[in-house]
Amino acid sequence: MKELRADIERAGLDTISGKKAPRARVLLIAGRPGSGRTALAEELVRQVADRYRDGVLRARLAEPDGTPVPVERAARELLTALDVPTPPGADEDDLAALLRQALAERRVLLLLDDAAGAEQVDALLPDTPRCLLVAVSAGPLTGIADVRPCTLGGLDTKSALELLSRYTGSVRITVDPRSAEGLVEACQGQPAALNLAGGWLAARPKAAVADLAKQLHAEGDEGSPLSRVFRLVHAALPAPAARILRLLCLAPAGLADAHTASALAGCSMGAARTTLDDLAALGLLRTVDSPLPQYEVPACLYPLLRAAAETHDRPAELQLARARMLERTVRLLQSCRAITETDNPQAREKLQGMPSALRFPTPRAAADWLRVRRPALLASARLAVADGELDTLARRLMSQLVRAMVAHFGTQAAAPDLYGVHRLVLDVAERRNLPREKAAALLNLADVDARTGRTAEALVRYRAALDAGREANDPYAIGRAMESVGGAHLELGDYDRAADWFGRGLAQRLARDERADAARLYGRIATAHTYAGRYGEAQRAWRAAAAGHRKNGDVGAHARALSELARVQEYAGRPEESLRTCQEAVEWAGRAEDTRLQAAVQLRLADTLERLGDPVAAGLHRGAAERILGEEPPARDPEPESSEPEPEPEPESGSEPESGPEPGPASGPASGPVAGPAAGPERPDLPEHRANTCEIRSTPAED
Repeated sequence: MKELRADIERAGLDTISGKKAPRARVLLIAGRPGSGRTALAEELVRQVADRYRDGVLRARLAEPDGTPVPVERAARELLTALDVPTPPGADEDDLAALLRQALAERRVLLLLDDAAGAEQVDALLPDTPRCLLVAVSAGPLTGIADVRPCTLGGLDTKSALELLSRYTGSVRITVDPRSAEGLVEACQGQPAALNLAGGWLAARPKAAVADLAKQLHAEGDEGSPLSRVFRLVHAALPAPAARILRLLCLAPAGLADAHTASALAGCSMGAARTTLDDLAALGLLRTVDSPLPQYEVPACLYPLLRAAAETHDRPAELQLARARMLERTVRLLQSCRAITETDNPQAREKLQGMPSALRFPTPRAAADWLRVRRPALLASARLAVADGELDTLARRLMSQLVRAMVAHFGTQAAAPDLYGVHRLVLDVAERRNLPREKAAALLNLADVDARTGRTAEALVRYRAALDAGREANDPYAIGRAMESVGGAHLELGDYDRAADWFGRGLAQRLARDERADAARLYGRIATAHTYAGRYGEAQRAWRAAAAGHRKNGDVGAHARALSELARVQEYAGRPEESLRTCQEAVEWAGRAEDTRLQAAVQLRLADTLERLGDPVAAGLHRGAAERILGEEPPARDPEPESSEPEPEPEPESGSEPESGPEPGPASGPASGPVAGPAAGPERPDLPEHRANTCEIRSTPAED
């Protein structure tokens, strides 16, 4: 520890050569799993954390089975810890650059545990010498300049005996020092092995240290010291506890709670909770510092647990345990979402029908559980999809995860996580040849791409979703994809293609007698024609939209369409017609009893009157708008909201969906452009693209 602290202040190669350090100092703690490398890193962080005013960031760069964590996921977790918004679907380079930018003005201590290679660490290394990076790895980080390595081996005998005495007390060590030293020698001074040995002795106060040393020597030299001690400890456990311990190798992200252990072993919650506490006391699990009771499987024990499970449990039993865990997770997510639907009688009835152990007392408790278990839930989805044999459960899990996160966090806040879930849905849909789910996943991914400015990528996915919708013969997905393709072309400035695709969507809506959607599409066609400067066609389309909304009884949408028609008439150089249309829009807006719409139309009428040379009347209408809003009039004419389709009722959660998209706002701008100057029409600025938001739905599918 003394050398590590000195390395923080020691001059690097750049400083010796007279250059200013361009990046953060890197300290490397290297050693095999079980050597105490993470414990040493955590202690170092605890001792020097007060030097870094902006706190400590932690990330784990390997899964429990040793699979490297993608840099994109690690960077996103670090940015979330910094409360920096992350764009959904951003690639590794963009997120790494965003992280370096966020750390440029901060002084933080970054702890990266279980680094699999130098590439991971280099991508997350801050570009400021004010930060410090502590990396934990099994080997050297070749390729990173001026790395400060600290390689750990076994503890010396004195330190190892002190570690044992924490579990056994000093008396059992001093009465038989030779046996204690023999035990340390059998463990080769490895902290993880000594911890398990100390836990075994602590659970047996009448056992002598010599007894354990003899049993370890009887094991022979097969395997590592840790594996020999683990076999001994595992064999001494009661059969139910040993089975739960083995099955924890299936816990997602190595994180387990009472629900996870209960589902894996098929036992009661009370028995699972007691067993987890006992295993933690033996050093077989670590207690996680979190608001809810959680345990972590040490990375050094994970391969031993997996080997023991493959030896003692049949493959069918392991698959059944995994299925029980996923089913329990699905039901918890259903309960987590249902607690937010207090005004829904069906949701309340469904919630009351669940066992008490699966119900949450309040929405706040459900949100806290979802937030704490979020890493494990996302890992569950990834593992279920990677398994490939439980696709129905995987689809149900992802469906409920999406709905629960949207219910508690909102679509925008959950978008980065949901983007990954939608990609997993797409993987399952392609593997199982489910075109309807494929269309839903592609629409969801494309919507996020469109919202984050990747319109070209969104267009490709919208076209693929259209093909999948046609293959599934899903009219909703087909119409939705057509309209979204048109919205993407509109965003890219290709107004002719936009109008063409909106026209295709309109033809389908008319053929299916979907009048509300048809009226809305008339407005989108009019918008495309307005951008292209074809004001005559735009006026005809807005008139058709207004007529459609009037026939449908949508007074507000009718007023909005008339307001947009007046705008286009003004562009076309027909101010008198625009004035008459504006006056009609004001009348209909009053009938709609929508104050925001009334104020918007009044302001538009005021602008028209002012351009016609009647400032007195314009002032009167501006005053009316101010009175309606109850505040100062806005600086510019606000955009009237477009008429959006109402969402379909959600399917019963008891049925397994074949994932299709939930309806949402149509992509692309729904209202017309901002009013041009009085001197004459000019091309308006393109409004912000408003993408669809979809939710996964699923229907029964055979595995």
